Amino acid sequence: MVVQVSSGRRLRRVLWRVIIAIVVLGAMGAIAVKISPWPSAMVIRLVFNHGGTLANAALASHVPHGIRTESDVRYSASDPDALMDIHRPSSLDGTPLPVIVWIHGGGFVAGSRHDVANYARMLAADGYAVATVDYSLAPEHRYPLPVHQLNLALAFLSDNAGRLRLDMSRLVLAGDSAGAQLAAQIALVVTSQEYAGEMGIPSAVQPSQLRGVVLFCGPFDGRSMTASPSWFGRTVVWSYFGSPSPPPEHDTFSVVPRVTKEFPAAFITVGNDDPLAPQSVALAEALQRRGISVDALFYPASHQPALGHEYQFDFSLPESREAFARTRAFLRTHLAATTP
Repeated sequence: MVVQVSSGRRLRRVLWRVIIAIVVLGAMGAIAVKISPWPSAMVIRLVFNHGGTLANAALASHVPHGIRTESDVRYSASDPDALMDIHRPSSLDGTPLPVIVWIHGGGFVAGSRHDVANYARMLAADGYAVATVDYSLAPEHRYPLPVHQLNLALAFLSDNAGRLRLDMSRLVLAGDSAGAQLAAQIALVVTSQEYAGEMGIPSAVQPSQLRGVVLFCGPFDGRSMTASPSWFGRTVVWSYFGSPSPPPEHDTFSVVPRVTKEFPAAFITVGNDDPLAPQSVALAEALQRRGISVDALFYPASHQPALGHEYQFDFSLPESREAFARTRAFLRTHLAATTP
């Protein structure tokens, strides 16, 4: 006897199998997130890389004509991640130019130098050589490798200044988000022998060469990051440091408690609706207490529209254009030629 199974019953069986599969996959995903930062880090990387591509493309119409880019410059022969691009006005090809080293963001797990290429070109139009630098990402690589890599990038620029037509006596370190933290940390290496010794990194440049730092919305105090981390914060900390609760020696990440009176002048800005806003404010206050010149562009909590993380790159906002104007003014002041 042949039993006929109704189409309705077959559909219910298929649906149940699909539901069971979803539940199993969800449970496996939840377990994976609990035992490793990789799944969450890869989601963040996917989202951030897409956002970085869109943000850079949106700035294309603001790039002046006549900017030349030297692409894929390798700053360490043995490191596949050690690449930079150098943007400069083609009309000044034969002139040694002041140097801005821009370090991209991405939560230490995402991003690339290409995300800030058009912003760098916009800055270069004022007569600078702007080097946008890549570094190794977590969780494949961990702290403090990017700090060592960026110091090597400075050494490369110094060693090749003549060939690349760079005036390394006029240098600004700059960055956004994670890149801002790295720029501030490298500035500490340059200006504090004690900190450089603690990190085991001999500075590639002299303090007199470093004229300033430009810092957009960075995380400057690891203690705040680990106090009550969100899903995102926990993923970043775990990916970058190898543990959701980093060992004490990794607190060298924290810039705020370590700044000295030798730290360079700073331009610092952050959005009023950025979760990292308190960290920029804390850094500005720490620098001011030590007598460092700080140009801070902060907005009151009530400001509308609410300005989120990396607001500086959205040129549909007048506040972003204000931040760009203030950045240019800071650079003009601190990268000007020294009067003999």
